[in-house]
Amino acid sequence: MDRLRKYIINNLYMIFLSMFMPLFAIASVIFMIKLATYTAVIQLTLWDMVKLYLFVLPEILFYTLPLTFFIAATLSLFRLSTDNEMVVLFALGIHPKFIIKTLFKPAALLSALLMFNFLVLFPHATTLSSNFVSYKKSEAKFNLSASEFGHSFGDWLLYIGKDNENETYSDVILFNKNKKEEIIISAKRAEIINDAGILRLKLIEGEGYSYSKEEFSQIDFDTMYINDTMRTDLAVYRTPLEYWLSNDRKESKTHMMITDTLLSLFPLISLFLVVSIGVVHVRHQKGRIYLYLFLGVLLYYGATLGLQKSLVYYTIPTVVITWLIVTYIIYKKNIVERF
Repeated sequence: MDRLRKYIINNLYMIFLSMFMPLFAIASVIFMIKLATYTAVIQLTLWDMVKLYLFVLPEILFYTLPLTFFIAATLSLFRLSTDNEMVVLFALGIHPKFIIKTLFKPAALLSALLMFNFLVLFPHATTLSSNFVSYKKSEAKFNLSASEFGHSFGDWLLYIGKDNENETYSDVILFNKNKKEEIIISAKRAEIINDAGILRLKLIEGEGYSYSKEEFSQIDFDTMYINDTMRTDLAVYRTPLEYWLSNDRKESKTHMMITDTLLSLFPLISLFLVVSIGVVHVRHQKGRIYLYLFLGVLLYYGATLGLQKSLVYYTIPTVVITWLIVTYIIYKKNIVERF
């Protein structure tokens, strides 16, 4: 029995890998095209693109693994059927439930991995990706250069005399005017500092003047910071549970929780359907396997998305119980009674 179990699993793994790599590559290309749209807003290096890709990697795996397992498991059984190996197994007294038990372990392992992926890894990856893009957007606002025209720097008008090679600036002048006073600051050198998402302008060796109707003041300084002119809004959370229970984007998280839970369970609760579609008697049955695969995926995903508005979280037990009952009836009628 162990050899037979290993033989079935090996067939599953071979087909799984041969299908997973193309699907993963296609999904990666789609997400990379989506990430490339960020370059219209912010400047990204090749390493920045790699970082963003790593942040969406859990999402890519989540949407490719369940579908790949369902199709690969069905096709592996169909291959054994077309080679008449499945008929031989049943002739030797192997019950169809042996196949269910054999596929149960990899299906349960995959479902557990998918649950961990979206419950734990997804909040981290989503937060890191969002913060990274926010940081880059704020950094883009500081894309300063020497020019005969000034730059808008928060409430300040900024003039830069010269760009230096070490990402610093020379002959910097800032001007601010409001109803009560006017302020002008000049510095020999300046540089941009990012401190935990807060971008600052550090001024070195300069002087400042303040003028109002009541007084005129002047200061000399070695170092001055212009703080909090442009703050990057970074998302912060301590645990995945805190992420899922927070009220931020609550409606979106509810939809995500329902959909991802059902997709995580898809490999496990579809084993009856996998055997029903994959196990055929070639001489007596026309294996419309690809049509059945398409209909199976369409019905499950359609029920997952279509029932959420009316049932909300009750969608999960409704779809799981209904799917198990219906697929078991199909399995008992097409497989158990026939083989």
